[in-house]
Amino acid sequence: MILPKPKKLNIERYEGGLSKLNKIDNPIKLSANESALGPSPKAIQAFEKEKNIIFKYPESDSSSLRDVISKKFNINAERIICGAGSDQIFDLTCQLFIEPEDEVIVTEHGFIMHRIYASLYKAKVILAPEKNFKASVDEILKKVSDRTKIVFIANPNNPTGTYLTSSEMINLRQKLRNDILLVIDDAYYDFLDKKDFTSGLDLFKDEKNVLITRTFSKIYGLAGLRLGWGYSSKNIIDSMYQIKPPFNVNRAALSAGMEAIADNEWIEKAFQHNKLWSKKIFSVLNEYKIQTNEFTANFFLMHFNKTKKNSEEVFEKLIKKGIILRKMTQYKIPNALRLTIGDNKSNDCFIECIRSIFK
Repeated sequence: MILPKPKKLNIERYEGGLSKLNKIDNPIKLSANESALGPSPKAIQAFEKEKNIIFKYPESDSSSLRDVISKKFNINAERIICGAGSDQIFDLTCQLFIEPEDEVIVTEHGFIMHRIYASLYKAKVILAPEKNFKASVDEILKKVSDRTKIVFIANPNNPTGTYLTSSEMINLRQKLRNDILLVIDDAYYDFLDKKDFTSGLDLFKDEKNVLITRTFSKIYGLAGLRLGWGYSSKNIIDSMYQIKPPFNVNRAALSAGMEAIADNEWIEKAFQHNKLWSKKIFSVLNEYKIQTNEFTANFFLMHFNKTKKNSEEVFEKLIKKGIILRKMTQYKIPNALRLTIGDNKSNDCFIECIRSIFK
């Protein structure tokens, strides 16, 4: 009997961090860069109010949320598109711009979904080498060819925790051809407070050849609702609406998102929590010669090259204590683990375990 055959896809599959452990109930999950404090109580209330009307379709174009975003960041609501996570914005971008054999440049250890979506639409993915796990403008520019269509960059970057300065980002856009779309993933911008850093949105919101994406999964604590948005020229956003699925953002996500993004007090609380614990954790890691990035996001990329134990040993010892970190195998970063900054109890437990492992 002849059956339907799906086409063969030579595409890398995203591998998320572990979330469950055999024989250990309620492990401490520090593998997915999720919010340490969870969402704003106001966002939770908004979510609960939707339970009696979930039989009704949500807004098709997320207009209410777009209006809130527009007012918060002083940008044009008609140039905003919302998606089921910023992942969907990457998908729409690649679908809209890429022809087979076009080239898409990503950084060596950049967020892996950028290259997965590019591959899905049959682009040739070009890796630009990094320097000390930091994106290099010079290396990106060296990779540009006549077939380059998009450059993806996350700033700050996941999983390395490094970032390009404002002047480096401006230099990159100025030296790229005008017909190359620069996509800046702003997922972790909320956590970075340094004088030489400016978010992609603040740098390029008036540019016509830049697309900025943001997510509700990190500082807003709505990872489970899958909500993100993008901002670009009206021409690009209008084209995205032509291919966007209808009702792509659910009712609960829209309602919770509007409250989450407006609750500045909760956002500041989340920021200060991460800032406080990043200093404590950084100090402990430094004490045991575990190399890592300074506080730029809600995670640390830990390198074990100068320690007596390798990343696999540390991972397994933490697992036995019920703590899950993220292996860096898929990102091809050897002897390294990524740690998410958790709540007070989780962070204390992690520090205690690290001390017991390395003392």
